[in-house]
Amino acid sequence: MPLKRIDKTPMPERDAGLRAHDFQEVNEGYDFSRAEFEAERCLRCQDPVCIEGCPVSIPIPDFIHAIAAGDMPGAAMILRLANPLPAICGRVCPQETQCEQLCHLGTRFIPVAIGYLERFVADWERDQPLGQAPALPQRSEKVAVIGSGPAGLVCAGELARLGHPVTIFEGLHATGGVLRYGIPEFRLPKEILDWEIGLLERLGIEIVCNIIIGKTITLDELFDKMGYSAVFIGTGAGLPKFLGIPGENLNGVYSANEFLTRINLMHADQFPEADTPMKIGKRVAVIGAGNTAMDTVRTALRIGAEEGIIVYRRSKNEMTARIEEHHHAVEEGVEFKWLTNPIEILGDENGWVTGLKCMKMELGEPDESGRARPVPINGSEFVIPVDVVVLSIGNNPNPLLVKTTAGLETNKKGCLVVEENTAETSRRRVYAGGDAVTGAATVILAAGAGKSAAQAIHKDLSQTVRPTSISSQPV
Repeated sequence: MPLKRIDKTPMPERDAGLRAHDFQEVNEGYDFSRAEFEAERCLRCQDPVCIEGCPVSIPIPDFIHAIAAGDMPGAAMILRLANPLPAICGRVCPQETQCEQLCHLGTRFIPVAIGYLERFVADWERDQPLGQAPALPQRSEKVAVIGSGPAGLVCAGELARLGHPVTIFEGLHATGGVLRYGIPEFRLPKEILDWEIGLLERLGIEIVCNIIIGKTITLDELFDKMGYSAVFIGTGAGLPKFLGIPGENLNGVYSANEFLTRINLMHADQFPEADTPMKIGKRVAVIGAGNTAMDTVRTALRIGAEEGIIVYRRSKNEMTARIEEHHHAVEEGVEFKWLTNPIEILGDENGWVTGLKCMKMELGEPDESGRARPVPINGSEFVIPVDVVVLSIGNNPNPLLVKTTAGLETNKKGCLVVEENTAETSRRRVYAGGDAVTGAATVILAAGAGKSAAQAIHKDLSQTVRPTSISSQPV
């Protein structure tokens, strides 16, 4: 049956029976005919409110119209100037709750597939020969960026385009932050991440790994001994939360952060060829229903679990995962236990997990999040037999940097407090953005914070420093 213009052009996907056992990318991407057809669905409205839903303010109609006109170089240039990470954001950004949610076409039909088109353009660009970047002003004062996750990468890219010498300091041995250790290959291939980071390095950005600011080097030393004029903190939120229920210290209990890091960064799925082991067992329960929980349970199936179970105290309607991620998980055989609250993790005499004791819930009045509050049903306890339990209930910022840096104000959750319009912290010319400020959120929100902070840093430094030269850098 031919597609109608009211329909979103479907994204080709790999067969669920095959993909559930490997780490190859699930979505295969548009070809040009699909992309052109989807681009023609854009209404070319005079009031493109879709842009308001984009944290990095991509001029969405412009790049879509370029696709429709067959001007792929133009579409790529429009995207790249607005967002240094289009191939990444086109894959993992929750467009359906941001730009696509505001699309005028969506008032009566299905919104334009803005995210799919962004990915298509970025993938096209990746297949082209490297060209020359525009001439960049060269400024004398340099900026340090702490962390190479989405906030740090976008901040560094924007500052480099504005002419500032930038150094990214990364605590791990590989760049990308949560993009590398938190998102599996089947959603974000590492070669895509490496390509995007490589383009940033071609702008002149220096990246130094294995440096923990607050331990290897203090933040004050960046100013006093190394001559940086401003610092951006994009350290993310890597400190996992726990439920505080009995049995959380048993063997076979992981945080999602540890579980995914062992696989994505340390290659535990390749043990013993890799040095990191990972017990998986036959049945894995993941507590939570966000994107990270979906990543975790789908990863568990790929590394040998026979059953993957999502346990969530609310209903499907309250889950925070993207609809697409839930859809893929269902196709791959994940079991969902909604309105189910864990109250104890059970173990054997050797200290290994044997089960997850839960209580059934019902929905009450909305809480402070606006979602219906789960209420326990007395006498509804039951046990799910499992070998591994993974907690995916959120993360807070790591306190190391704050503990070693005087004068950095935080809120009660340990998040850095920043001035709303400039992203400046309580320390002069120390800026911050992303999950270190908001707590665990999305890649694109972190990217938007990094871009805004870079512009504020440039404005601040421009009041005292002028460009010294113009150069052309390869892209």
